[in-house]
Amino acid sequence: MNTPSLAQKLIILGVDGMDPRLSRKYVDAGRMPNLAEIIKRGVCRQDLVLLGAHPTITPPMWTTLATGAYPNTHSITCFWRQDPDHLDAIDYNLDSNRCQAEQLWNVFAEAGKKTLVWHWPGSSWPPTSESENLHVVDGSQPAGINMGVSLCDGTYVIEAAPTYETLSVNSHKEGAAGAGCIIDGLEVDGEASDISAISFSVEPVTNIMLTLTDGEGSMEEDSKDYVFTPLKDASGWLDSPAEAKEFVFSLVKGYIRRWALVVKNDQGVYDTVLIYQDKKSPQPLAKLQGVNHADFAVVDQYSLGEQTKPVNRMYNLLEIAPDGSKVRLLIGNAMDYSKDALFYPRSLYGQVIDNIGYVPPIPSGTGDDPEIVRSHHLPGWSYYRQWQGDAINYLIQENHYDIVFSHLHNIDCQGHNFWMWGKNRQYKNVDEVVFQEFMAQVYEDTDRYFGQFLHLLDEGWAMVIVSDHGLLTRYEEDPALLGDPLGVNVGILFKLGYTALKKTAEGKLKKEIDWTQTKAVATRGSFIWLNIKGRDKYGIIEPEDKYTVEEQLINDLYNYRDEHNNRVVSIVLRNKDAALLGLDGPETGDLIYWTNEGTNRCHGDSLATTLGYADTSVSPIFVAAGAGFKSGLYTQRVIRQVDVAPTLAYVMGVRQPRQSEGAIVHQIIERQL
Repeated sequence: MNTPSLAQKLIILGVDGMDPRLSRKYVDAGRMPNLAEIIKRGVCRQDLVLLGAHPTITPPMWTTLATGAYPNTHSITCFWRQDPDHLDAIDYNLDSNRCQAEQLWNVFAEAGKKTLVWHWPGSSWPPTSESENLHVVDGSQPAGINMGVSLCDGTYVIEAAPTYETLSVNSHKEGAAGAGCIIDGLEVDGEASDISAISFSVEPVTNIMLTLTDGEGSMEEDSKDYVFTPLKDASGWLDSPAEAKEFVFSLVKGYIRRWALVVKNDQGVYDTVLIYQDKKSPQPLAKLQGVNHADFAVVDQYSLGEQTKPVNRMYNLLEIAPDGSKVRLLIGNAMDYSKDALFYPRSLYGQVIDNIGYVPPIPSGTGDDPEIVRSHHLPGWSYYRQWQGDAINYLIQENHYDIVFSHLHNIDCQGHNFWMWGKNRQYKNVDEVVFQEFMAQVYEDTDRYFGQFLHLLDEGWAMVIVSDHGLLTRYEEDPALLGDPLGVNVGILFKLGYTALKKTAEGKLKKEIDWTQTKAVATRGSFIWLNIKGRDKYGIIEPEDKYTVEEQLINDLYNYRDEHNNRVVSIVLRNKDAALLGLDGPETGDLIYWTNEGTNRCHGDSLATTLGYADTSVSPIFVAAGAGFKSGLYTQRVIRQVDVAPTLAYVMGVRQPRQSEGAIVHQIIERQL
C-alpha cells in the first residue's frame, strides 16, 4: 500500500525489557514525567501493553517488530539457532543473513528515506540493503555497542590495606562457554565499501546444562576479579605529595600493573586516589576524589604478550579511609576503542567518537551487592544512556536522517544482573525493597533517555516507544531446569527418562548426551526435539512412532511437578499446532512449550501475558506520539507486535514489508483508512 505520508520523520525508541506494568506504576507515581508527557501527547492503551509474540526473548521479538512477521516466517526463533547437524549444538542467531523476512528499514531506505538503524539486535547486522540511504550501527549482540568485538578485559575490585603483604588476585569462576548476552571474540570481516563482504561468525556451541549456573544463571554469579594489595608510604615517584601513600594493582589477568597514589586534601584528610601507568608517568590516568566518585572515560592500554590495544574503561572509588588506611576501587570492563567494523559506513564511528566520545563499556559484575549496584551499575548505565542519546541526536542533526530505529539495553541488562533480588530469597540475605528501588531508578533513568528526544516531537517527528518483552521478578527461589535459552536443558527430561547422559567410570554424570538411550532433548528456550531415525544423526525413534512418543511426552510434562508441587509446564504444542502462536516450521522443534506462571525465568520461557512478583510482567510496551498519530487517546485496540511495522509503514507512506503479517492499527492514526 502506497499512500501519502502522515509524517516526514520517525524515531523508534526501543528499550529492551521495558515492562508496561512497571512503567504505568512509575508514571502514575510521577517518577517518569517524560514518558507521561509523551503519553499525554500521543496514543496507547491505558495499560501501555503491546501483545507480545513468542518466544519472549530478544532477537526474535526485535525481528518481529522490524518485519511485521512472526518467528515462523522470519526464522529468528530464539537467542540461538538449533544447529542443523547436531541436536545438542546451537548456533549464534543475531545474524541478519538468517532473517527470511524483509526489514522495514530496507523499505524506508529504498523509498529514498535516509535511515539510521542503531544497535537493533537480531536482524540488523550485517546490513542487508545496498541502498546508500541505509546506515547501521552494530546489532550483532544486544548488550552494548561494540561489546562483541571490543571487550578485552573484565571487572575488578581492588582493595589496598597495610595488612596485605603481597599482591594477590582472586579470579572469578568462568561462566558457560558461549552462553550469555555478551559474545566475546566475534569475528567481523569486510570493508564498509563492500556491504556484501560484511559478515561475522561464531562457532557452534554445545552447552549441556545440568544446573542453573550452567546457563542463564551464570549471569547472576559474581563475575569480578578481586585484587588485594599492600598499602604503604609512597616512594620512588617522579612527583608525589607529602605523606602520600601508594599501592599497585594488576589487570588483564595479571599481565599489566597500574600504580596509585593516595593523597590528602587541604584539611589533612585522605580523599583522593590518582591512578598512573607507572611511577614515572607525569600525568595520572584517572583522578578519583571522594567516595563513589567515578571517572567514566579513563583511557589506557591493554597489553597481553606482544598484543597492545588502546582501551577505555570506568574507574570508581568505592571506599577511602580518612586516615589513608584502606582504599577500595572498582574498575570496569575495558573496551578497545580502535574497533570501527560494526559501523556502516565506518565513517559513522569517527563522527561519534570525535564529537561525543568513545563507546562506553557497559557495567557488569555481581548484582546481589547493593553497594556495587548503587555505585557502579546505576551510574555506569546512566553514563552509557546519556552517551547514546547524545550520539543519536548528533547524528540526526549532522546526517539529516528521516528515520531512526534505536535500541537501548539498560533495563534488560540490569534486570538480569539484579532483578531476581527484587523478591526476598531464603538462601540470600538481601532486602527486596532496596532492589525494587534500584529498578525504579533504572526506569527513571530510562525516562531521562526519552527526555533527550522530546524536542523531536516539537520539531514535527513521529515517535514510537516499544520493547521486545518485559522482565519478571520471579516468585520461586529457582526456576525449573527447563526453558533456559542457552543450551540443552537436561534437568526435567532427564528425570522423565527422555534424555540420557553418559557416566564416568565412578558412575558420575558427564556433560555428554548418551544418544543410544535419548528419545528427546530440550534445547534453547521453548523447544523439544525428538531423536528420530533417518532425520537425526543418532536417531533411535522410528518415524512412525513419532506421534505416540510426542503424546506420551506431552502427558508427562503436564503431569510433572517441581519440589513445591507446582506444575512446571503451562502449554505444550506439537509443531503443527504452534502455528497458532507463530512458532511452527523447521526452525523450532517437534514440541514447543511454555513454563507455568510462577515457575518462570525473568523472560524467554513464558507466555507474553505472564505476570510476576512486584508488579512485573513479560508484556512489551507500546506508545506512539507526534505526526501521524492521534493525541491524548487511550485505545481499546489490542495492538500486537506484528502490527507495529505495517502501522509505521502506513504512517510514513511506504509499502509494507513483503512478509508482513500484521495489520495497520487504524484506531491510533490520524487519517482513517
